[in-house]
Amino acid sequence: MSSLLIFSPLLFLVIIVLAMSIRILREYERGVVFTLGRFTGVKGPGLILLIPVLQQMVRVDQRTQVLDVPGQDVISRDNVSVRVSAVIYFRVVGPEPSVIQVENYRQATSELAQTTLRSVLGRHELDAMLSERDKLNADIQNILDAQTEAWGVKVANVELKHIDLGENMVRVMARQAEAERERRAKVINAEGEEQAARKLLEAAQVLSAQPEAMQLRYLSTLATIGTQNSSTIVFPFPIDLASMLRGAAPPGR
Repeated sequence: MSSLLIFSPLLFLVIIVLAMSIRILREYERGVVFTLGRFTGVKGPGLILLIPVLQQMVRVDQRTQVLDVPGQDVISRDNVSVRVSAVIYFRVVGPEPSVIQVENYRQATSELAQTTLRSVLGRHELDAMLSERDKLNADIQNILDAQTEAWGVKVANVELKHIDLGENMVRVMARQAEAERERRAKVINAEGEEQAARKLLEAAQVLSAQPEAMQLRYLSTLATIGTQNSSTIVFPFPIDLASMLRGAAPPGR
């Protein structure tokens, strides 16, 4: 009985020490271990044993994380005020620098993304923001990736979500789009008139080279008009057509 009283506290102490020493890291986690405050290595995944009190461990998630960049007020190169928001996909590739080199890598990446977004978009005109999103996404991603490399963070992708314009600018763009549609319609109409004029010129050249074809066309036009209306229509009869008909008539008539 006395032995149980002696070993019970020891057994309880051993259980507490083991509970404080054992850590289990998942496949996507790594543990940055510090011994007496100094970095001693990166461990994981799996079962990790630590020396209680002397060693501490910081967990680092290496999965891809999604970061929403709040809307930023940007003035474009052509002095148009817009509000732009974006989303960033990144992951930790260096557990050690993500803990040692920066206090909070997620917050630091968010703040850096906001300033980079304003800086890059401010160098472009509004039309480029709306039509060259892929290029802008790549530019922002390259800048962020280069600056977060020291923190052990890899920026995989950047996507601009929304580019919001003011009401006045929306009305201006609507009028501009309407004017552009009218311009295209006039250009198409002018091109059609030009093509029709060319065809008429070609037809006139063919008819002028063959007088008989001109006379036949004249008769065809008269026949067409005669079938459309019952009214009497008086046309001047060409003398050369009469001569042609007399020449084609049989002798004796």
